[in-house]
Amino acid sequence: MSLRPDLLPSDPDELKRMVLVLGAENAELRVYADLLRQMIFGVKSEKLAVLDPAQIALDLGDLSEVPVAANDDAAEDEDRPRRKRRPASRNMGALPKHLPRCEEVIEPGSTICACCGLPLHRIGEDVSEALDIVPALLRVIRTVRPKYACRTCEANVVQAPARPRVMDGGMATTALVAHVVVSKFAWHLPLYRQAQIFGSSGIEIDRGTLGGWVGRAAWWLKPLYERLLAFIRAQPRVFCDETPLPRLDPGRKRTKVCQLWAQAIDDRPWQGPAPPAVGYVFAESRGTAEIETQLSTFGGILQVDGYAAYKSLAKRRRKSNAAPLGLAFCLAHARRKFVEVVKTTGSTEALAVVAAIAEVYRIEERVRGMGAEERLSVRKAESACQMAALKERLEMLIDEVSAKSSLGKAAAYTLAHWQGLTAFLDDGRIEVDSNIVERSLKPVCLTKKNALFAGSSRGGETWAVLASLVNSAKLNGLDPETWLADVLERIVSGKVAINRLDALLPWNWKAEQEAQDQMEIMAA
Repeated sequence: MSLRPDLLPSDPDELKRMVLVLGAENAELRVYADLLRQMIFGVKSEKLAVLDPAQIALDLGDLSEVPVAANDDAAEDEDRPRRKRRPASRNMGALPKHLPRCEEVIEPGSTICACCGLPLHRIGEDVSEALDIVPALLRVIRTVRPKYACRTCEANVVQAPARPRVMDGGMATTALVAHVVVSKFAWHLPLYRQAQIFGSSGIEIDRGTLGGWVGRAAWWLKPLYERLLAFIRAQPRVFCDETPLPRLDPGRKRTKVCQLWAQAIDDRPWQGPAPPAVGYVFAESRGTAEIETQLSTFGGILQVDGYAAYKSLAKRRRKSNAAPLGLAFCLAHARRKFVEVVKTTGSTEALAVVAAIAEVYRIEERVRGMGAEERLSVRKAESACQMAALKERLEMLIDEVSAKSSLGKAAAYTLAHWQGLTAFLDDGRIEVDSNIVERSLKPVCLTKKNALFAGSSRGGETWAVLASLVNSAKLNGLDPETWLADVLERIVSGKVAINRLDALLPWNWKAEQEAQDQMEIMAA
């Protein structure tokens, strides 16, 4: 709104109205400026214990303590029973038994008695163990295939066929390709750094060559990746989120912001049957049509944030004959909006809302690991009244504060998503937030931070295939390199038929290995 003197009205009432409008706009802009300053220069943690004391030096009434952040470890209240602190896991004197032992015996300089000159005899020993490492050893596998022929007819030549390789005619073994893939997508080493590591061992490999190996591995593993996605989408509850993934766009002379969608499952919080898994899908857009295509076969509960594409998808499903789709929203996202208000304005009302949500999380922490029925029983008895009180507080806030204020917007967002935010009160299998899929996006973000972008759309698809398989292996407690090398070798060699690929999914592969180990122990 312009403030040129020649454009100002002469009516006092109109001037008052303009002042009030500008005041409201300035207040909103100040909140955004404070939030931006906090994002750039402030701490990133959502724990309110890190707030500047001057920001909350207000009359807090009965809020004698700053509430804990969602899913963060914090001390219990004085009037609550304290949980026994778990001892630190340091492996002092208890190194893993599966590691090979290299024994070193240190004998005294002399085993002759200094008094009488007779030989000393061994009466005992002291044993200590220390963890050692052998640096990665690059070696050359030299394959020799002898040729045999008949001396009489000299027409029949016999030779064993060459073993299949990941790269036809390439110089890399399956184990080396698996190492490069896992180094990038599990441990976040971009290919140019891996090329430097190989160079330090005297092996000059261009990062373009490494990229070719990675792309070829994704080509072999794509059928297994599709089985992984099909398994995830066949579950009745799926978490979904997305993160930007830039890719090179030479024609525009800059990167294009594409998306990596994540779909995850994890039944461990309620002892469910499904193993943990995550599948990523590379896409050029973030629109409703994209997620609708991806989840065309899914029917059940989709736990997400408040992004409009998910709500549009659910609305379209209700109007069609497709599989029904219900939405469960993330309480952590709603909480985050009130945390931002507290950090920028020091609002006691926002702090009270955060405290109320913290009580819900305290209950969730207690029921985590229980069965679905037990969780639901506790939630109905305790969490339901907490959420009802929270809703009443938010409805009062809506009437008391400006709809344009940051507090009013946070309250309006929470109430608009209330049905999905309280879905966990009706089903013990539903989580209170979507942190499971957010945690699954962290490895992608770390890799993206180091690699910066995907080279092309094909590179983005390769990223999705390999990151899905590697991170699903990690979620199931596997060494991703051991698993990937074995799986890739079985697929390349043809030892596993295309219709038996499900046996190579991380949880099935793990069960097979455990069964084999058990048989070896029994045989021994």
